[in-house]
Amino acid sequence: DGLAMAMRDMLLLLGASAGVSALSMAGTMPRAHTVATVMPSTRLCATPLPLLSKRTANVFMQDAAMPSEDAPEPVEKEEPEVATKDALLETLTTGSFFALWYLFNIGYNIYNKKALNALPIPYTMAALQLFVGIPYCFTLWLTGIRKAPKLSAENVKTLIPVSLGHLGTHIGAVVSLGAGAVSFTHIVKASEPVVSAALSALLLGAFYSPITYLTLLPIVGGVALASLKELSFTWLGFIAAMGSNLSSALRGILAKKTMGGNSVGENMSEANLYGVLTILAFIAMVPISLVLEPPAAIMAAI
Repeated sequence: DGLAMAMRDMLLLLGASAGVSALSMAGTMPRAHTVATVMPSTRLCATPLPLLSKRTANVFMQDAAMPSEDAPEPVEKEEPEVATKDALLETLTTGSFFALWYLFNIGYNIYNKKALNALPIPYTMAALQLFVGIPYCFTLWLTGIRKAPKLSAENVKTLIPVSLGHLGTHIGAVVSLGAGAVSFTHIVKASEPVVSAALSALLLGAFYSPITYLTLLPIVGGVALASLKELSFTWLGFIAAMGSNLSSALRGILAKKTMGGNSVGENMSEANLYGVLTILAFIAMVPISLVLEPPAAIMAAI
């Protein structure tokens, strides 16, 4: 009798184990397959449980209560339609900013050339153009429309080299526009990526792929061809435009080296950073304009 009871318990335990395995696999199988496979096993193990010994039944119940380690965790999937719409919206927004940038840049250069034709004092005009942005920035800061930047003396010292690059970029473009045609200044300014790539390699040791450098060759050829064919070519206009390119590239390199990609001060958003650089550039521009174009020269031009 004892041997028979042991054999019976062993057979029932094997059937119960099969039922547990089926239950643990239910989470990984489709619903239709689960119903067809799991239900017979549960019927097999549900009825004979009272016939098992108390210890065997307890072991079985503990195993059945444990969660399956093979069951996969639910993964939240992003809807492809939402991701596509977000990407399209971002592309349209960026394209709109580029279009506005070109539109306002064209208007700025045309009116700048008209002003320089009427008043051939490029250094004074460059100083006035920098000054115009200062009341606008202070109005936004004082009214609270934009949070005012908070800078320490060390922060200002860090930004001074970057502001000088900002100044050189602006003054070089204004002088070039006053010395030559607007189209010629634009053509020479188009070579700024070439200057930036060269200075990045020399000062930062940053090198790009050969394909990137090959894409710069048409720019170099176009600038050279336009300079040879330009009827209103002037060395002053060419040197000033190239100086603007050099200053713009140095501004980016100095910002990377001095700021290290970190924000300087508090509330220094992109717009506030540009405003602070404009203020510092104007302060440096005032003595330069007074030396090169004293009040007597200004009065003579007027």
